[in-house]
Amino acid sequence: MIEGGTMEKIYLDHAATTPMHPRVIEKMMEVMNNNFGNPSSIHSFGREARHYVDLARETLARSIGAKENEIIFTSGGTEADNMALFGAAERNQHKGKHIITTQIEHHAVLHACQRLEKLGFEVTYLPVDETGVISLDDLRTALRKDTILVSIMYGNNEIGTIQPIKEIGEFLKTHQAVFHTDAVQAYGIEEINVEELNVDLLSVSAHKISGPKGSGFLYVRDKVKLVPHSYGGEQERKRRAGTENVAAIVGFQEAVKIASEERLVKREMYQGFKNIFIGHLTEKNVEFSINGLLEHSMPHVLNLSFPGTNVEAMLVNLDLAGIAVSSGSACTAGSIEPSHVLVAMFGKESERLVNSIRFSFGFNTTEDQIIKAAEETARIVSRLIK
Repeated sequence: MIEGGTMEKIYLDHAATTPMHPRVIEKMMEVMNNNFGNPSSIHSFGREARHYVDLARETLARSIGAKENEIIFTSGGTEADNMALFGAAERNQHKGKHIITTQIEHHAVLHACQRLEKLGFEVTYLPVDETGVISLDDLRTALRKDTILVSIMYGNNEIGTIQPIKEIGEFLKTHQAVFHTDAVQAYGIEEINVEELNVDLLSVSAHKISGPKGSGFLYVRDKVKLVPHSYGGEQERKRRAGTENVAAIVGFQEAVKIASEERLVKREMYQGFKNIFIGHLTEKNVEFSINGLLEHSMPHVLNLSFPGTNVEAMLVNLDLAGIAVSSGSACTAGSIEPSHVLVAMFGKESERLVNSIRFSFGFNTTEDQIIKAAEETARIVSRLIK
């Protein structure tokens, strides 16, 4: 509780979305107030807006070791994933119709793959082990001459597990398949260089790194061609029609600058939060298991299973205590469906499907909040299992 009897609300669901950084809001307000021009207009108002978009594109390209012409602005991660999958599949279907992905992808990839299956493509969904990692041997076995696209996420949004993207990129170097990675949850936290990773397509979203919702980008290696799926103007080198959201793009740029300035400090801080949280639960003799890996995973995501509890009761009790957490992907929140990620890891019968909670951290999370959340979680668990 804080002064005046008001409960302090603690937000530990940054993997779902993050609060905008004050610097981002300031930049966006500046542009919204002063630069309303259409970047496609040739007069001074348009040129001014175009200048902002160009500068942002340069920053974003540099953040992943890409060229400016390889960045396509999108409305977020979902559009970037869809553009990558549908665009690459349609462009390369004359070479084959086989696609490889994993069972634990974000639904923006999984549902796109299901749609592609209905359109006549064949999709192999690679399994994962109990830590949520795919086997390179499984990938080698699945890869065929007619495989045209491989889509494997960088870091998982529910459990934080990181896939061996560099090794996969190296392996696919001599194959015709286009290699896409959904880096929405990893970007800004992990160091990403598209040349080192040998990826052809990479998806990113601004709202996961304290930028605005409704803004993202798709990196497209310059030798890779996609079939566009929006028609109209000639924006984004005729790859994505529609007037650019200049204010959001500038906000995205500012969020990227902040993320790169603070990445190493944040990584250390988030890893510390994980250890503090786990340490407090251990001190209170709470029985729990970690879903995924503690070390070789993204530092801001911690997914825990509490035997004898029920996920819905946990979420409600934590919310009543002012603590916002999640049972997994925000895009499935509100549905009672078990997490497809945990199903892939532990099977349909596992108790972990009904007793797992995701805690995720952000730039304004404090150590005090972590301690309070851990203590409250321990209290709720002991109450629920009695």
